[in-house]
Amino acid sequence: MSMHAYITGAYDTAVGELPGSSCMALHAEAAIGAIQDAGLSLNDIDGVLCAYSFTEPHLMLASVFCEYLGIHPGTCFAIQAGGASACIMIMQAAALVASGQCKHVLVVTGDNRLTGMSRDGAVAALAEVGHPQFERPFGISVPAAYALVAQRYMHEYGVTPEQLAAIAVEHRRHAGRHPKAHVRKPLTVEDVLASKPIAEPLRMLDCCLISDGGAALVVSSAEARHDCANKPVEILGAGQGHTHEHIVMAPSLVDFGCKASSAAAFARAGVSPRDIDVAQIYDSFTITLAVELESIGFFQCGEAGLAAAAGQLGLGGSLPCNTHGGLLSYGHSGAAGGMFHAVEAVHQLRGHAQDRQVPDARLAFVHGDGGILSAHCSLVLGA
Repeated sequence: MSMHAYITGAYDTAVGELPGSSCMALHAEAAIGAIQDAGLSLNDIDGVLCAYSFTEPHLMLASVFCEYLGIHPGTCFAIQAGGASACIMIMQAAALVASGQCKHVLVVTGDNRLTGMSRDGAVAALAEVGHPQFERPFGISVPAAYALVAQRYMHEYGVTPEQLAAIAVEHRRHAGRHPKAHVRKPLTVEDVLASKPIAEPLRMLDCCLISDGGAALVVSSAEARHDCANKPVEILGAGQGHTHEHIVMAPSLVDFGCKASSAAAFARAGVSPRDIDVAQIYDSFTITLAVELESIGFFQCGEAGLAAAAGQLGLGGSLPCNTHGGLLSYGHSGAAGGMFHAVEAVHQLRGHAQDRQVPDARLAFVHGDGGILSAHCSLVLGA
């Protein structure tokens, strides 16, 4: 089964601390890189999808970007779904080309979250999280909300801090093989457990990075992919799942929308979790990845941390996961954080991942999570 849509271009900028960078400049670099990777020109792009920016917020960011780049596509809009934005944009781009409305859709993200925001500015932006009546007055924060999930999850399944720490350690091991990764210094379980407490039981090294960077893809129709220069990656299936926005309204603290989104993506692709060769799954915190790996069906409840400790998420494991280092070690730059996962999947399926290459990778799973495990989008990609 196919959605009749193909990723034909992929590019990610440098990631980390990039003094002098800006949201629009990172968007432009990523966009031009992806278009060149596809062997196309700016004039070939007839659709543009953007996400959001913290450093240059605008209600019509996609229009601002097109103005900045000097292009005039027939379709242009922005999607805001937090960390799920990148996957949702790819799903939307696939629908646009499959329906014949576009031939080549540029999907672009980027932000200078690290150098472009002061500490106070970052805190102010994050202060917008939470229900204004039932959560914000009590001092909710993003880490605190995920800590609630971690507390319940650990109580329910007997998961330990050491098991969550193993996830961070494996991600750092992956990042050590990626020349662009924001942080590559080796990490141990003891390092994670000794790091600064943030929100019990989460510690500093259980949390994702804050980075500058951008990433983009070109999604092309089945016919138009033949115009492109590089090996296309097929979008085989996609799905979404939405259960809540505010954590106080979540129907469960151990069962989330990723179960529905992944089930839809697998069904549309005609595959199952056991068929996946490599996975790139949103990892804003160690607990995020643990919950999602299990809800999606890669591991039984309570077993993801044990699997990480046993090396099952490594290159030689049963499910190589976040082979670039993920948000925990590769980098997290707003919506671009989720796009880094998709770009890495393309590298893997093209066989271009160098030292971190999964041998004979034919099927990749990509997942994005927005809010407090609120919005979910899953993709199945094929070489």
